[in-house]
Parts: sequence; C-alpha cells; structure tokens
Amino acid sequence: MTHRFPIKEISAQSGLSTATIDRALNGRAHVSPQTRARVVAAIAELEQQEGQMAARGRRLFIDIVVEAPDRFCREITKAVHHVLPQIAPAVVRPRFEMREVMGVAQTVAVLARIAKRGSDGVCLKARDVPEVRQAIAGLVGRGIPVVTIFTDCLTSGRTAYAGLDNERAGRTAARLVSRVVSRGVVLATLSRNDFQGEDARLDGFRTALGDYAPHLEVRMVQDTSGLNQSTAQLVEAVASQLSDVAGVYSMGGGNRAIQTTLARLGLAPRVYVAHDLDDENVDLLAQGRLDFVLYHDLAQDMTRAFRNIMAAHRLAAMPLDGMSDIQIVVADNVPASRGAG
Repeated sequence: MTHRFPIKEISAQSGLSTATIDRALNGRAHVSPQTRARVVAAIAELEQQEGQMAARGRRLFIDIVVEAPDRFCREITKAVHHVLPQIAPAVVRPRFEMREVMGVAQTVAVLARIAKRGSDGVCLKARDVPEVRQAIAGLVGRGIPVVTIFTDCLTSGRTAYAGLDNERAGRTAARLVSRVVSRGVVLATLSRNDFQGEDARLDGFRTALGDYAPHLEVRMVQDTSGLNQSTAQLVEAVASQLSDVAGVYSMGGGNRAIQTTLARLGLAPRVYVAHDLDDENVDLLAQGRLDFVLYHDLAQDMTRAFRNIMAAHRLAAMPLDGMSDIQIVVADNVPASRGAG
C-alpha cells in the first residue's frame, strides 16, 4: 500500500494501533477487509490534511460521525476542509465516520470505540433515541465534548448544537407552499422520523400550514433514509392512492427519485420545496424541477461546531451560540460557494 506518512500519523488518524497499521500496509495476515478499508481511508484523509499537519498550534483530533446520504456527506466533507485553515489557534485534524445508513447499534458502537481510544471532540449527526443519548452522555462524562450537527439530541447532555433552526425552516417551507397552492394534498417526506431536526421541521411546517392554508392536507412519507430506491418505493405507496398532488416538501432528500415516481404516476406538483444545495438539487434547480431550496451554510455550521469544541478545551474565549440563517434559494441565486466559501 503506497503512502508517504509515518505509521504513527496513520494510527492517530484511523484510531488503529501502529502494529495493526504495519500489518495492513505490508499485506500481512490477520487483517480484516474492514480494517484495511479504515487504513486506506485514513491515508486519503491525511492527503487532504497535509497543510494542517504542517501548521503550528495545539492539535485537536475531532471525530465527525454522520448518518446521511453520500451526497450530503460529500458537502459536509467539502465544508470541513474549507474551514480547517481558518480555525485558530488550534490545528483541527478531522477523522470521518460517515455512512448512508448507520443503525442505532452501529452508532453506539462507533461512539464507544471513540470513547475507548480517546478524542478531543465529536461532531455528531445521529438519531435521537435513548441509546444514542446515553452514548453521548458517556462521552461528555469522559471529558469529550460532543456537538450535534444539523439534527439534535437535545436531552443528551451534548455540549452544543450547530446547524439551522429546523422548526423555523419548516415554517418557512409552509409559507412558500401556501403562496402557490391553497387546497389539495402536500406530500411531506422525511429520511427518518427519529432525526430530531426533521421532526422539528415537520412540526413547524404543519403548524404554520394550518395558519396559512388550512385547506391543505399533509400526507407523510417516512423513513426513506434519503436514498433513491427506498424513497421511490415509499413515495409510490402513498402517491398511488392520490389523484392529485398540489405540492411537495422534501425534508430528507431523494428528490430525483420523488419526481421520477410522481411523473410515472401522472402527478405534477405545482410547488416543490427541498433542503440543501447538494449536486443533485443544484441540477434540479437549473432544470426548473425544484422551485425553492432552503439552504444553510455548512461551512458556517462546521466553524461553529469546531469553535464550541475549542471553547470546551479553553482554546477559544467563548462558544459560538445561535443557529444558521435560512436562505431561500431559487434557480437565479444559487450561491457560488454552496457552503464551502
């Protein structure tokens, strides 16, 4: 396995022992495919962080643990690497654990591994369930600050939250939908109903829609994981029972699959509101297939997350409070930076 980094750096990046790294690099026996994959991933991360490795300052290893579709994970990774040179006086070295579907047991196992090997902080997007909340409390109890990102686990004892105001985002979506349609059925899609952020979006949307357009009915499509295949199947199961769809509020992504499915059923929503400016949504905006995208600057969110971890280590004067601004994006005003500027 070709590389140019000291074994101790690969060990620190991957969380594996130097002996395991040596066996993996030299193709020796008793190394699982999963372990080899972690070594490969650690080397790739080091290649992206070479500037950070040469920088001066206290080094903080921060674990970024995320359950989200690959398209959103890529946007998070871009934002992280963009803000790293701007974080001072610490030198942040991120370690990524990102999966499209990370069950509760897997999430707890990842957090337990981090607790065992040690970490300077964790940025976490995970399900808001008792087992995860308990794991977060265990990390904080060990002196490892945990900042929830994009979706929250409010009662877990986490150190801080970095992301948008999800309830306000839902209300904003309701305002936009009600300006276009006032009667009929609106499909509201969630990747998972145990992501606290999406749950808050739904609450805000339903409450505000009741005020703005009481004759609109909300039909739910839940637990899609934001993945195209599962999203298409679940949307079809609900939409095939409808003669018309006035609008769509997509909280969990999979928008190309949603639109393809509705078109196959002969349903054409008059208004479509989505979240996040990943590559897929930017393309759909350009094609006129999305009307509005609710956007928050991921670079701003990750800066806030890192600053809160630094404050916990007394490397910043105070944590950064507040939530990200919500921007309403249409095809004509897509930000050039898209969260990485």
